[in-house]
Amino acid sequence: MPATTDHAHAPAPPQGKPWLAVEHLTMQYGARQVVSDLSFALPQGAIACLLGPSGCGKTTVLRALAGFEPVAAGRISLDGQTLSAPGRLLPPERRRIGMVFQDYALFPHLTVAQNVGFGLRQHPQPDERVQEMLGIVGLGRSGHRFPHELSGGQQQRVALARALAPQPSVLLMDEPFSNLDVSLRERLAAEVRDILKATHTTAVMVTHDQAEAFAMADVVGVLADGHLQQWDTAYALYHRPANRRVANFVGQGAFLPAVVSGPRQLTLQIDGVAESDRSFNTDTPLPFGPDTAVDVLLRPDDVVHDDHSHLQARVVHKAFRGADFLYTLALPDGSEVLSLVPSHHNHALGESVGIQLDLSHIVAFERLTETT
Repeated sequence: MPATTDHAHAPAPPQGKPWLAVEHLTMQYGARQVVSDLSFALPQGAIACLLGPSGCGKTTVLRALAGFEPVAAGRISLDGQTLSAPGRLLPPERRRIGMVFQDYALFPHLTVAQNVGFGLRQHPQPDERVQEMLGIVGLGRSGHRFPHELSGGQQQRVALARALAPQPSVLLMDEPFSNLDVSLRERLAAEVRDILKATHTTAVMVTHDQAEAFAMADVVGVLADGHLQQWDTAYALYHRPANRRVANFVGQGAFLPAVVSGPRQLTLQIDGVAESDRSFNTDTPLPFGPDTAVDVLLRPDDVVHDDHSHLQARVVHKAFRGADFLYTLALPDGSEVLSLVPSHHNHALGESVGIQLDLSHIVAFERLTETT
């Protein structure tokens, strides 16, 4: 069980009547189970992201939502209607669900306008709807062009406009930014979020890139080995991870060993450091008994540069990031932590720097013991 101290005014996951509901979903291919007992609910107009490494099951969940895969157990419902359950699989074309594929899947022989209008054959005013969607995605003057004449970001916008044109009840996005340059991904993710919010579209995206997830989503679900580890805001995932897997996957950081020395006190186990620099009081009582061995999570922003501090650390690696440096620092006992420092503090490799450890908002997990 983790010990965490809540931050004031932390955002909460979106609330409201469930529009899209996934209940105890289990997916398997043959005898191999790839998703187990997964549940979440999303109100109308909210944006969710399933975040996790390759092979965690996130794309399988997306395919189940789209109706491409049957479920082994559980239920998927939309606005109270069952879409999937054991023995029931509503076809994809009857689900009112749109999809943006990883490779955009645009028709190369059709113009941008023809691509966007492809699913509007039953629409009473298809041309007007196409122009409306192209305007929303910022391509109002590009309807006559062909996909190969567009940049990757523009093609992504066309795919989004095509998926949104029929006004789906839910939009699914499968790694929609993976084919773009890294510098473009986060900016475009924020722009796509603005478009989805402007059109009041409920959406579910899957990605392995947490920067994309944080830029896009109201709520993020972290998956590992087919299990939903935590369903929460990006803020909470970073500052209040539910377990070690979430703490390791979301953000950067390091664990330092400590011992519970009081109901609200921890003592870090760092050799060669004065006890006054190792003892910390917590804002809330710790859910551990006295003398419990724990591991304390230190984020880069918890290790504060301070030239006047007694606690010294040696620079073993540095990464210049423009506005700041990300330093890897070795403590006196050899354990390493990360520190985010304004870029005018340019320290050489091997140099000793003063630091303060900010543990006012502590995250700690009971120490894992190795079994033989």
